[in-house]
Parts: sequence; structure tokens; C-alpha cells
Amino acid sequence: MTDTNNSPVGSSWNSDKFMAGLAKRKRSERRFRLIGLAAILTALTLLAILLFSIFSKGYTAFVQTYITLDITFAESVIDKDGTRDPDAIRNANYAKLVQDALRAKFPEVEGRRNLRTLFSLVSNNASDTLRDMVEQDPGLIGKTVEIPLLAGDDVDMVNKGYIDRDLAEENRRVKDQELRWLDILEEEGDLSLHFNTNFFTQGDSREPEKAGIAGAMVGSFYTLLITMAIAFPLGVMTAIYLEEFAPPSKFNDLIEVNINNLAAVPSIVFGLLGLAIFLNVAHLPRSAPIVGGLTLALMTLPTIIIAARAAIRAVPDSIRQAALGLGASKQQAAFHHVLPLSMPGILTGTIIGLAQALGETAPLLMIGMVAFIADIPGGINDPATVMPVQIFLWADSPERAFVEKTSGAIMVLLAFLITMNALAVLLRKKFERRW
Repeated sequence: MTDTNNSPVGSSWNSDKFMAGLAKRKRSERRFRLIGLAAILTALTLLAILLFSIFSKGYTAFVQTYITLDITFAESVIDKDGTRDPDAIRNANYAKLVQDALRAKFPEVEGRRNLRTLFSLVSNNASDTLRDMVEQDPGLIGKTVEIPLLAGDDVDMVNKGYIDRDLAEENRRVKDQELRWLDILEEEGDLSLHFNTNFFTQGDSREPEKAGIAGAMVGSFYTLLITMAIAFPLGVMTAIYLEEFAPPSKFNDLIEVNINNLAAVPSIVFGLLGLAIFLNVAHLPRSAPIVGGLTLALMTLPTIIIAARAAIRAVPDSIRQAALGLGASKQQAAFHHVLPLSMPGILTGTIIGLAQALGETAPLLMIGMVAFIADIPGGINDPATVMPVQIFLWADSPERAFVEKTSGAIMVLLAFLITMNALAVLLRKKFERRW
């Protein structure tokens, strides 16, 4: 036997020097684990702080303050001739009905300035609400009905506690007189919170209480539809060609290097490319989903190609050889056997690429999708905006009410992104095959 104590290469395994070195390595490993755990906890803490900040400011965007008033649908205002002409009903002065109801509620208010302040308690959207009601049911003319009407943005902020009542009057937008009116309305049960359907059914607006994300959601849908219709087939076809049919050559190696490099290019570069090609050369409509979809397709294409190539490469060669051995052509082996087996991985990469495109802002700013668009787009050529750009626009607005709108829109966007990533995980788990 060899005596390790006399060995020239070192001491025995239970010597003091060896045990000291072993203890040092164990301490180093424990420190590394603690550092890793601390890094994870720090990241989770920062994420929790971020989410708490967004949710604490944004959850109130899903409710809106309403003021209930006794509205008298006076025939002398709506249809003084009694003809029930649809044009006369549509063009009637419904704002006067709201003003008359507020005057009846607070008869002591006098003076043009005070009356203007009183009328501002209710949003100017109230007249549109009354018009729609009368157009749907002309029988309301001549009746007095208790109707909840959308409050102004300042009233909404006070009711939600975003405006501090304890501040000096000169330091807040809502004055003491308005606060007294709101207290009276609250005591009589005429001030209430309702689910904010306008947030999901209306487009953008200069008035915070009327602004919604419907236009941005529809614009994002059309944009992603164009992106997927272009990037998915092109990406899959490119991946199949490079993996199954392309012969080894310097030209194909150059293509592969360029694809990998394009995946790392900043997104704003694709915006400049879209501006130069689709707007300046092709003269497509500015700020339209078709331009946004084409631009995002260029950005998403390298990601889909790389993911599709990895999924195709993961299919064992034995499947290809078996198909070829049974008489299938190379094309049949690729499209009838390799592609179906690699489709789960391809779909996963595609969904992740589309989720990335859904959250992009910089390339869309370059092609003009930063414009104020109040109408909901009806097609891919109509002017539109998308969710990230809508958030950017609202974040730059000075009104306090747009802060909660911004956070609420971020919450909706996060919900879409989480859903898309969860769908990618579920598809991978459900259809994944282990070879």
C-alpha cells in the first residue's frame, strides 16, 4: 500500500491542511448560495414593489364616480313642435337638461362663475348619455327620471381620495364650495361608484373620465394579426429551408449569422426601417395597423426563425431516415413528419415573439402611431394606436386622473402578456415530446 503521508504530491485526506481547505470550500459554497438567494429575493422584492405601485394606482381605473340627478325630459327642450322627428331629437340641447337638474338640486347657487363650476360637476358626456336614452325610447319625453350621470374627473378624484381635502384651498383644484356640494350629494346618496364600462368600450379622449382603451386594444389586435400573418409563415418556411434543404455554403452561413444578429438589433432600428420602406417608399397610410404589423413582423421574424430552427433540430434524425427509407421524398419527410413533430416548439417561440411585439413602443413611435386617435379603428388601414403607445400618451398627460388610467392600462397589458406567456408554457407542456 502507498503511504499518503509520505506521498510527494500532498498530505493525507484527514490532515489539518486538507480539512482546512475542505472547510474553506464549503464556506465558499454556502456564501455563493446565500448570495444567489439574496439576489432572487431582491429581484422578487423589487418586482413586488413595482406591481404594488401599479396596482395601487390602477385598480381605481375600473370604477367611475356617478352623480344621480332627477332629469326632466322637457318636451320644450327636446321636441318643442311635438313631431318626434329623429333629427330634432338628435340635435336637442341635452346639456340644458343636466343644467336644469343641477339648478334644481342646488337652487341657492347664483352667478355665472358659480353656475359654471356647478355644471362642471357632471361630465359633458352626460348629454350624450341622455341623447342615446331618448333616441332608444322617445317615450321618455315629458317624464322625470332618476339617472346616474358620469361625474367630472375632479369629482372622481375627490371621491376616490386622490385629492387631499386637508390642503389649503389655493393648493387644490377642487375648491371648498365644490366640496360642500359633493358632501351634500354623498349625504343624500346621489354620489356612487360604478364599474367603468367606458374604460373598455370607448376610445381615447381629452377628458380623463371619458377616455378608454377600446381603440388601443382593437389597434393592437389588428397589428398583431398582421404581424402573425406575415412573420409566422415566413419564419417557419425559412427555418425549414435552412435546417432541411439548404446545402452547406458560405452564403447560407452568412444568412444564419445575419438572422442571429437581427435578433439582437434594437427595436427602434426596425422602426426606422419601417419608416423608410413602408411610409416613404410604399406610401402606406401613416399610423395604421398594417404599417405597424409589417414593422413588427420584421422585428419578430428573427425570433420565430431561431425558435423554429431549434424545434426542427430537436426532431431525431431517425424519423427522417425512417420516412426516407419508406419511400417518402425529402419534402414529404420535412412537411409530413418533421414539421408536425416540431410544431409545439414553433408555436411556443411564435407566441413569445408576439408577446414581445405586443409590448413594443419604440418602432411604432417611428411610424406615427403616437398620434391622438379618438375613434376605434374599423380596419387595418384606419388610423389607430396600440396599448403600449396609449400608455405612453397617458403617462405624458398632466391631469391627475390620467395617472390611474395609465396604471389601469398597464394592468390590462400585463394581463395579456401573462396570458400569452402562460399559453406558450401550456402548449409546450401539452404537446412536448421527449426523444
